[in-house]
Amino acid sequence: MAPAVVQRREEEELSTIDLPIQQKKTLAPQASEPTVSENKFNYTPGFQTVNSVPREKYAYEDLTPSFPDVKWAPLSLVPYSDKGLLGSPTFHNLLSAATSVVDYTPKIGTEITGVKLNALTDLQKNDLARLLAYRGVVFFRDQHDLTVDQQLDLGRYWGTLHTHPTTALPKRAGLDEIHVVWSDENSIDQAAVFPLGYAWHSDVTFELQPPSYTSLKLIAAPPPGAGGDTIWSSGYGAYDALSPHLQKYLEGLTAEHSAEEQAQGSRILGRPVRREPIKTNHPIVRTHPVTGWKSLFLNPGFVRRINGVPRAESDAILRHLNQVMVETAEIHARFAWREGDVAIWDNRVTNHSATYAHLPHRRHALRVAPHGEVPVFDPNGTSQEAALSAALGRQVPNKDGGAFLNYND
Repeated sequence: MAPAVVQRREEEELSTIDLPIQQKKTLAPQASEPTVSENKFNYTPGFQTVNSVPREKYAYEDLTPSFPDVKWAPLSLVPYSDKGLLGSPTFHNLLSAATSVVDYTPKIGTEITGVKLNALTDLQKNDLARLLAYRGVVFFRDQHDLTVDQQLDLGRYWGTLHTHPTTALPKRAGLDEIHVVWSDENSIDQAAVFPLGYAWHSDVTFELQPPSYTSLKLIAAPPPGAGGDTIWSSGYGAYDALSPHLQKYLEGLTAEHSAEEQAQGSRILGRPVRREPIKTNHPIVRTHPVTGWKSLFLNPGFVRRINGVPRAESDAILRHLNQVMVETAEIHARFAWREGDVAIWDNRVTNHSATYAHLPHRRHALRVAPHGEVPVFDPNGTSQEAALSAALGRQVPNKDGGAFLNYND
């Protein structure tokens, strides 16, 4: 209240000055506005017509969300062997069927065309797993003929499939291992969750064995330009963005990953919690079993604190690490979806977030997530930055922010 009081006193001390009254001027008649006609594209900036098929005619109504009130036992450890270890270092089995392969950035993201995911051989699946371990996320356009059962089979090849404790299942019975992503004109507005990185996450990292090679197929997408893109961020790149001093400090520390907030959100909405929420401690820096690279394994969605340090220290460091993950543009890959597109990513070394501003357009997707290994940190691991620098014959980038800089782009 103090600033308002000071301001009022200052106003009272000012002298009153009488200003001459300005005479109103009569404006000359304006020329009539030109006749408005539609452009040939019927284009309106920032607007795309909502053309969702009515629900009673929607071809995938059996795959729309349901929340059955069932109870599941806690998860136990399952065997895991990474198929990426069996893949070819040249990926020749997978790429033999491709018509093009393009990296989005040096750090993360690759798009492959010409490959049909429903026709992969085991050798190609191994190569794909290996490529995912190195590139973080791989995109495949026009996979309309990949059925839900084939998507499940692909996931099962890579590991035991995860069942989600709270989120939507398909209406069709027997698909408990499918996680349904759904929004349309009737969905709850969650725009307040997405700014400033709060919604960034790696899937269900609170589990004992968080997912590895995870697929998402969009079966209904907003029209181009209507939003609903997904952005991935590289855990390898986030680790490499840190100074050697901070890297050393974090190595060996663990963080608490919690399912409590997600479960509480379901209860508030009156939805069932099929498996009771848990908290699990995982290493902040984990080492990938295929690449041997170190990755930052944190996310704003599920990580609540760093163990063994004062709370203020934990909060400050998590804030910085989340900022690195969300704001470092060169470790990002952004994908603009079309119907029938599939993204497959390695949850162990990436975070991701949808871009929300697509309502009221329908966005419907199916996710399959096989369990990976229990996260581990190997002090003998290396880094993506060291590997790329060696391959390019360059020095490892300078981390001294106090050095003279003169960059303009």
